[in-house]
Amino acid sequence: MKRDKIIYWITTGLIALLFLFSSYMYLTKAPDLMQSFQKIGFPVYFVTMLGIFKLAGSVALLNPWFDKLKELAYAGFAFTLVGAAWVHIATGTSFIIPLVFLGILRISYFFKQKLQAKVA
Repeated sequence: MKRDKIIYWITTGLIALLFLFSSYMYLTKAPDLMQSFQKIGFPVYFVTMLGIFKLAGSVALLNPWFDKLKELAYAGFAFTLVGAAWVHIATGTSFIIPLVFLGILRISYFFKQKLQAKVA
C-alpha cells in the first residue's frame, strides 16, 4: 500500500507540474509556442483556453476532495497529450515527449484506481 501511494504521488506530481508549467507557457503566450500554433493555424484564443483548462486540471488532480473532477482531469489530459503528439507530428517536431507523459498519466491513473479499490 505504501509503495502504491508513493508511485501514485510521484507520477501525479510529475503530471501536475508538467501541466502547471505548460499552463504558464500558454497563459503568458510564449513566443515559440505561439509560433507553433500559428504554423498549424490555431487561433490565439485557443491557446488561452487550453492554458486555463491545464491550470484547472492540475489543481483538480492534486485536490483530494472531488473525485469526479479528478476523473475529468485525467480524461482531459489524455486527450490533450494525444492531441499534442498529433500537433508535434504535424509541425515536424518530436512527438515522443507527449507519449512519455501519456504513459506517466496512465501509471498515475492505474495507481489511483488501485488505491481506491483497497479503500473500498
